[in-house]
Amino acid sequence: MRILGMLKADASSEAGAPPSKDLIERMGAFVEEVTKAGVLVGGDGLLPSSKGKRVRLADGKVTVIDGPFTESKELVASYAFFQVKTMDEAVHWTRRFLEVLGQGECELRPIFEAEDFSQEAFTPEERQREDATRASMKRNAARR
Repeated sequence: MRILGMLKADASSEAGAPPSKDLIERMGAFVEEVTKAGVLVGGDGLLPSSKGKRVRLADGKVTVIDGPFTESKELVASYAFFQVKTMDEAVHWTRRFLEVLGQGECELRPIFEAEDFSQEAFTPEERQREDATRASMKRNAARR
């Protein structure tokens, strides 16, 4: 089961305040532990929304909106990709992550797997194309 964990932004993350040396050390130890456990397969902190843009398509018109974005409760400060056996396992590691931070709120969302789609919608040909595209993505990531 693949899970996307998203840490909700707060005033500090939106201000772009860098983490303290102590937090960097504690987070480094935690990330090392969860990676060695084979659970964490990716993740990063995000710059504040003031550095971002939103791209919207409505009624055939594309609009680009510069940050910052005012609805901080809808913003994400960081993300993690977990490979776990159960949602409870993802909750366990997320609880540990929040304990390292000292506070915060995370949302955990399962990622669609091929098995979640009917074979009528996700045909063997589409599966083959998906596999080839994912292999290309992996090569692209290795090159950057």
